Amino acid sequence: MRFAIKIGLCFAFALASQASSGSELRDQVLRDAALKAGLIEAEKTHVKVEPEFVAAGKLVFQSKRLSLNRETACASCHLDRFGSADGIPNAVGTQGKGQGVERLAAGGDIIPRNTLPFWGRGGVGFNVFFWDGKVNGTDGAVVSQFGPLPPSSDPLVVAAHLPPVEIGEMITDSQKNDELKTETISTAQSIYALLVGQLIGDSDIEQALTFATGKQPSQIVYLDVATALASFIRENFKVQPTKLHRFVFDGIPLTDQERRGGLVFYGKGGCSICHNGAYFTDFDFHAVPFPQAGFGKNGFGIDYGRFNETLDPDDRYKFRTPPLLNVTKTAPYSHSGSVADLGDAIRFHVDPLALYNATRFSDAQRVEYYSALKSWSREPLVGIALDNEEIDDLVAFLATLEYDSATQVEETD
Repeated sequence: MRFAIKIGLCFAFALASQASSGSELRDQVLRDAALKAGLIEAEKTHVKVEPEFVAAGKLVFQSKRLSLNRETACASCHLDRFGSADGIPNAVGTQGKGQGVERLAAGGDIIPRNTLPFWGRGGVGFNVFFWDGKVNGTDGAVVSQFGPLPPSSDPLVVAAHLPPVEIGEMITDSQKNDELKTETISTAQSIYALLVGQLIGDSDIEQALTFATGKQPSQIVYLDVATALASFIRENFKVQPTKLHRFVFDGIPLTDQERRGGLVFYGKGGCSICHNGAYFTDFDFHAVPFPQAGFGKNGFGIDYGRFNETLDPDDRYKFRTPPLLNVTKTAPYSHSGSVADLGDAIRFHVDPLALYNATRFSDAQRVEYYSALKSWSREPLVGIALDNEEIDDLVAFLATLEYDSATQVEETD
């Protein structure tokens, strides 16, 4: 009897040892894959910023004085509760009130794309901004709407120049502002001057900007404001060590489901082909045939994406690969926010027709969708099959990319 028990214990120990060895092997495979795909320690993505500019930038970020009609702040659409996005499909800019669905229901000017979160923005190597890459510093020189005369060599600072001069986003789309719809740099410069006047009309913001820049209030220009905003975004939303970082670099364990999802992400799923590097993006442009929500950037339910910037027909329906840091917090998904569930967003990458409901769209929209499918057919994920369990595992793995911002924000005045 004792002999039998001893044999049984030995057999159980052998099985446990094999299982342990198998888990350790899979862990090592996953660590190696993450490193090969470009994961680095969070601290290596950080850009040094001046604390004085960070403090000033937070005040500006939260203030409605940054919008011409004093209706909208950066913090109106970039909220902690929605992972620094706004929780609705298309952003609501000027005349918007409330947060999330409340803001959508209250009316206001619709911005025909999903609000992008700020995680990692402006970190080392993070030089491409907006869904269509309209600010791009990949090759050293900054390509933007400013043409050959960008206001800064820092693409994040350039990006911070755009929302405040966007009709509907931070300038009310009204007859009163029709004269500002020239889309010229000179008009933008006149708006910047007005915005600086509004901002330094707040004593706290004036003091913070003068302290950061060493200038007199009359010497403050919008470039100083944009520099402060960029400094705050870099500091507040910089990459922090996530569970995945701690797994790869410190050896903390993942759950079985997280491990399985990671192996699918870097293996069969092909996710890391595009979602790679320190920010889980290749900063390139790809066509994933998400349904269009809202009227679209090109109107009539159409958004041509990168094509709007390059005018290259091959760029139709392509959008910048979104970073995946905190992706579990930033629903809804896609350039138009048309997908509410992260698992469904993953499904659209590999099997778009599984969830597409053609009856919801007009004849013209269906034709556009078929064209988007043609572009998708040239993407590397075509031909990959994922079952529901694998998608659930991927969602669990993506949850290992969560972290919190340094401070919380709320709109003021």
